[in-house]
Amino acid sequence: MLTSLQGAIESGLLYALMALGVYITFRILDFPDLTVDGSFTTGAAIGAVMSVNGTPPWIAVICAFIGGAIAGTCTGLLHTKGKINGLLSGIIMMIALYSINLRILGKPNVSLRNMDNVFDGASVLVLAVILAIAVKVLLDLFFKTDMGLSLRATGDNSRMIRSFGANTDITTIFGIALSNALVATSGALIAQQQKFADNSMGIGMIVIGLASVIIGEAIFGSRSIFRATLAVILGAIIYRIIFALALRVEWLEASDMKLITAVIIIFALVVPSARRAVKMKSVARKRTAEMLAKVGNAPEAGGER
Repeated sequence: MLTSLQGAIESGLLYALMALGVYITFRILDFPDLTVDGSFTTGAAIGAVMSVNGTPPWIAVICAFIGGAIAGTCTGLLHTKGKINGLLSGIIMMIALYSINLRILGKPNVSLRNMDNVFDGASVLVLAVILAIAVKVLLDLFFKTDMGLSLRATGDNSRMIRSFGANTDITTIFGIALSNALVATSGALIAQQQKFADNSMGIGMIVIGLASVIIGEAIFGSRSIFRATLAVILGAIIYRIIFALALRVEWLEASDMKLITAVIIIFALVVPSARRAVKMKSVARKRTAEMLAKVGNAPEAGGER
């Protein structure tokens, strides 16, 4: 049980980089980017193939980061310069990346057994914690810069930012590129941890990323960037723990995991809404009681002449 829990935490921390990428597009930019399913595999494919060909593991991960950024840039260009709907832009790139990833891999899957990887000679848990914290801190600092503030403002109100003379196309492209770069980095690290890369390993990653973001925000809140990025990381860990616990249930099979993910997302969305509704009703009842009390205590109008 402890081994399973530790494995879930390790995976959660590595998937947290992907969840942070999803957070940038869906929460910061308010952009429905489905490129994630393809760019995750792109990172895994680049990292795996370069490792097999003798490239140092960390160099392979950096190249995966660049590959993901290129994929995100293409999506951003389709949307901003090609004037294609954001959702459709992501779908187009996701479809294109399926063939591109297969070209990179050369075959449906590549084994990394007996190959050097970034986790050799180090604890996966310790290294994953360091990576997650480092990325979180860098993102927190970035969102305080002029470019980061422009990115946040573009997601909040792009028309207003354009009226100030800012180029929202550049910030949108940069944000989508950064998002997919983090997603691809996560894919490369997961491939090295699992010691294989598969052309279909990115399917459903957008759902997992959204689940991590929604769970984290529902439990820990997102009133500030610091709190939001921390919530996303913790949400990714909680999701993997729930995933690991669900696998231990006898009547559940591995094929049921997508259904479990959907249930988790529904629960994470419904509970906060229900809680807000109950709180609003409680406040309304309290205000009604106060008004009735004031009316009851008010002196009667008129009087004896």
